[in-house]
Amino acid sequence: MELWRRPQLETNKPIGPEIRIEDRNSVFAPNHVIFQRILMRDETSLRPVLHPVEPLFVTENASIIDAIRIIDAGAQQITIAVDDQRRLLGVITDGDIRRAIMRGVDLTGPASQILNPKPKVCKASATFEEISRTLLNQDRITRLPVVDDHGCVVGLYRTEDLVANPFHHDIPVVLMAGGLGTRLRPFTDTLPKPMIDIGGRPILEHIIRRFISQGFKKFYISVNYMSHVIKDYFADGEALGARITYIEETERLGTAGSLRLLPKEMRGPFIVMNGDLLTAANFAAIADYHLETGAEATMCLREYTVQVPYGVVAQSDGRFIGMEEKPMHRHYVNSGIYVLDASILDLLPESGYFDMPSLFDNLMQKDPSAAAVFPLREYWCDIGQIADLERARREIAQIAIG
Repeated sequence: MELWRRPQLETNKPIGPEIRIEDRNSVFAPNHVIFQRILMRDETSLRPVLHPVEPLFVTENASIIDAIRIIDAGAQQITIAVDDQRRLLGVITDGDIRRAIMRGVDLTGPASQILNPKPKVCKASATFEEISRTLLNQDRITRLPVVDDHGCVVGLYRTEDLVANPFHHDIPVVLMAGGLGTRLRPFTDTLPKPMIDIGGRPILEHIIRRFISQGFKKFYISVNYMSHVIKDYFADGEALGARITYIEETERLGTAGSLRLLPKEMRGPFIVMNGDLLTAANFAAIADYHLETGAEATMCLREYTVQVPYGVVAQSDGRFIGMEEKPMHRHYVNSGIYVLDASILDLLPESGYFDMPSLFDNLMQKDPSAAAVFPLREYWCDIGQIADLERARREIAQIAIG
């Protein structure tokens, strides 16, 4: 059995102002409440940094693939289209890219077809109050291009430079860690699957550290099989800078059934994720996307490609039409990551086993437009079998945090 030592207390806590929201009726205070509290603070200490934008520029003739590369390299969730004089032509956000993927847009096509030509901007001469009002309005803008009097882009303001994680810092994360992991025996004979070592840390610690790095602090961990191993290792989460509460499954409840054990006073959205995944997903972007769509539930998807190892023949009424040699078929599969509104908990049965697909089925019966999907572009590995575990151990350096 692998003996884990409990993580040491983190001493590198974030420095700087953070606005805490006392209104416990919702995980989100109204934006005007956040704005008023910002104005009550010292303006000089909170004035946002004007970030450089040159690495975010894309030309008007660029492809969507070019825009994706710039968004990924710039790590600002946005690319800015400009002409040769740096005049603003429009913006493309990470959300725009994902919506294009779901529509089946050809990513080699021109970026102009998904460009927002009239984004919200502010002048370089804008006051702190004007900047704050624009960033913290009801549209949940997180990136604000700054232009001069000639319409040339000179910088970028970010919401998180005004207030720490204003839209998602109180969103709880529910991690499913109660499975038996039978396909990973013999490793799971002595350890619960989320505690299997990858790169010197348990799978579950990699997951929690990535959430923490993006501003999420509050966790519920659903445990059952060998739950003491997980609880002894993470305790209350303080050593990692988190707050962990355990949900005890006394019987097998399924991926959605254990949600009925969450506190009755849950409000607003929360993230649910399987405890056997490794991913470089941007959870803040997923949460923002869920809020933008107004959905009650969002399921994150991953593209899965299957190649038929034979020539596929097309025929009609016994006549040969043609043949495609070893075609590739692409599908979107459930990635095991969700954002759910607390209202969806009312759709759970009072007892018994219940899985997440059944919960989405119940939601669709109530309202066919209530569920959204979010395509993952980032690294993702479902550690369900020995081969997946071996792959994750080879690739963990790509996504490890801290």
